[in-house]
Amino acid sequence: MMKAIQFTQYGGPEVLTLVDKEKPIPKAHEVLIDIRAIGVNYADTARREGKYVVPTVLPFIPGSEVAGIVIETGKDVKNIEKGMRVAALIESGGYAEYALAPEAALIPIPDDVDFNKAAALPLQGLTAYHILKTMGRLEDGECVLVHAAAGGVGSIAVQLAKRFGAGKVIATASTAEKLAFAEKLGADHLINYTEDGWEERVRELTDGKGVDVALEMAGGDVFQKTAACLAPFGRLIIYGVASGEQVPFYPSSLMRYNQSVIGFFLPQMMKKQKEFQSSLQELVACMKNGTLELTVGGVHPLSEAAQVHKMLQGRKTKGKLILVP
Repeated sequence: MMKAIQFTQYGGPEVLTLVDKEKPIPKAHEVLIDIRAIGVNYADTARREGKYVVPTVLPFIPGSEVAGIVIETGKDVKNIEKGMRVAALIESGGYAEYALAPEAALIPIPDDVDFNKAAALPLQGLTAYHILKTMGRLEDGECVLVHAAAGGVGSIAVQLAKRFGAGKVIATASTAEKLAFAEKLGADHLINYTEDGWEERVRELTDGKGVDVALEMAGGDVFQKTAACLAPFGRLIIYGVASGEQVPFYPSSLMRYNQSVIGFFLPQMMKKQKEFQSSLQELVACMKNGTLELTVGGVHPLSEAAQVHKMLQGRKTKGKLILVP
């Protein structure tokens, strides 16, 4: 048996319940991981609320980012052995003491990278990587707007944007402390997006041109104002709707300046195995050599998952929140 966090109905953090479950058994191409660290993401809260991009079938154990030790392998697993330290991106089941992962979703982690930081990498690191490079097609010298720049994806995106050649990174956050954190990570300009007129400030910082690449995950009014900040040929990449607010959008508004609005959903990226594996390996190498700083904003027992969800949705955190069994 094992401990896991499960919900049987959609709702607020209070629906998350600590339960006893049967320890899973790996199929032919799967491994069983003894979980040492679990990444907490907005996708988990969307799953809990029944608002995720794809249906969430109940009962459900959330959690898509894990790091730990392989303790059992399926009969057709070829490149992963028992005892290996791994990070994995899985569909569900991560809020538990043990979880299954397909061999293709695993990457070994070096001995000198701790499990908490390794768990912070797969979902948010890969999201930041691909919204900038694959979907955003960031080119040398271009200007990037990163919302929620002190959060899990945002803090990585600020660093990667500079690494990928951005000429200017404009970071937004909700407090002075979070903005100072983004500046430490390499942001060139800082904007508090809780203040009126922040989109006008973005245009001022770009001499009226606008930004070439904008990363947006809030939805609602933030989406509309971000779209108004795009430069000619600008690309706005949507990778979440944290506010839960949908707004009208008129595609013809993009035509005048050859602009694009692009959606990103990481599970689709995972189907492109070559790109998925190579980008994850590049991120692990950056983390190991110190060119990518992963900030763990808090480590909490698995039993406190409900409280951690409240913290995340209350915008009271920076960096990555981790659960440990």
